[in-house]
Formats: sequence, C-alpha cells, structure tokens
Amino acid sequence: MNLARLVATWFGCGYSKIAPGTVGTLGTLPLAYVLHTLGLVPYWCGTLAVTALGVWASTRVADELGVEDPQCVVVDEVSGTLIAIGLGSGLAWRGDVVVALVAVALFRLFDIWKPGPIDSVQSLPKGWGIMADDVLAGIAAGLIADAVSPWV
Repeated sequence: MNLARLVATWFGCGYSKIAPGTVGTLGTLPLAYVLHTLGLVPYWCGTLAVTALGVWASTRVADELGVEDPQCVVVDEVSGTLIAIGLGSGLAWRGDVVVALVAVALFRLFDIWKPGPIDSVQSLPKGWGIMADDVLAGIAAGLIADAVSPWV
C-alpha cells in the first residue's frame, strides 16, 4: 500500500464494509486524544498537517481509482473530526469528553446531511472538494458544540 492510500484510508479504516466514514471518525479519536495531551498548539498543528496531507492523499487516490470522491477515502472525516473536537473544546481547551462527543455526533450529522455551503464546496477540484465539506462540517459542529457546552 502506498503512502497516499494509507493516509487517505486512514490506515485502512476506509476499507470498512459498513459505514467507512463513521469508522474513519472513530479511527480519529486516538489521534485526537494524543494531540490533546500535547496541548493546544500541537493539536492545531496536527490538525492542519492532517488536513494538508488529506488534500494531497485524497487527490492521489481519487486519480488512481478514477473516482471523484472514493468511499474508501476517509481522511476528510479525520480532519473534520479533529476540527469539531478542537473547536468544541473551546479556545481554553477544556478537554470535556461530553462536549467532544457532542462535537463528533454533530460532525457526523452535518457530514451526512451536508446543509447549505457544506454541500456546495464539494464542487471544488479534486482533493480540495473531498476535504472541504468535512472541514466546514467540522467547523459548524465544533462551534455549535462549544456554544451548547455550558448546558451539557
């Protein structure tokens, strides 16, 4: 397996026969935990690195397979999940597990539903379109999770 496919499928999570996007999201949680333990700056640097690698890897795999948005590509879910958890935890980085779970649940909802601009950015070229909808879904989920965090 080449590096692009390894990253794009998030170390094989994308090959799940059932709900590969959800499996990719769950496969993100160990990384989110490790990045969280390192602090706010490493968390966001890691999130940025995953997102940038995701654009590259998803473009390569989509080109290899000749499919616009292959189902096995789940690095976009990894990026969106990290963004949702990071924003849901707030800038003070509370690290509240319940808020993180709310952020993840909202991310999956928005990633599947794709309301408004979340759907429209999929038309961007190649890996940019593959990644962009999940980035926006992560932003929306994280901001809402942060807003409701005093009540959860």
